[in-house]
Amino acid sequence: MGADDAPELRDPVTVALTGASGAQYGLRLIEALVAAEHRVWVMISKAAHLVIATETDEELPARPERLVEALTARTGAVPGQIRCFGREDWMAPVASGSGAPSAMVICPCSTGTLSAVATGASNNLIERAADVALKERRRLILVPRETPFSAIHLEHMLSLTRMGAVILPAAPGFYHQPTRLEDLIDFIVARILNQLGIEHRLMPRWGE
Repeated sequence: MGADDAPELRDPVTVALTGASGAQYGLRLIEALVAAEHRVWVMISKAAHLVIATETDEELPARPERLVEALTARTGAVPGQIRCFGREDWMAPVASGSGAPSAMVICPCSTGTLSAVATGASNNLIERAADVALKERRRLILVPRETPFSAIHLEHMLSLTRMGAVILPAAPGFYHQPTRLEDLIDFIVARILNQLGIEHRLMPRWGE
């Protein structure tokens, strides 16, 4: 775990990466939140570690202490800006409504995680943290990356939307005329930051 966060940093945002394709979105989101001087609380599922190793040139360590070191070095975060929690770290602040308030983004969000959150399974810390966000009426954004969607997936998305969550599929647009893969990744990350009310310069807003 990191040390206590510096007081000048902005409110924490919880970022969870699960086992869907699109690890690049979650990693880029962490970078953008660090650059925006927010504290970032990170959880990476076992399946997400496999996806990261498959889709990128990185193999992030599973142990929270080493993961903090790796992400801090990767993003240029200040000491204590990033905290990482294990799968069953039930003492983490995100595990209880009495913990420090935090918006949460599951990016990418597997359909298994989508189902677990929609049904309140809470079998691991990621699912429990999302359950806490819902019950405390905090901002919860889920970024599914799957195609096509089955009726089960769509029903879970509708249920979560009715509960107050935001479903933000990883479906980048092209009206900004992207020329690099990074432009498509930034399109989605920019939309997430917009939902969080966080200023950024990843891409201009429509009409600017």
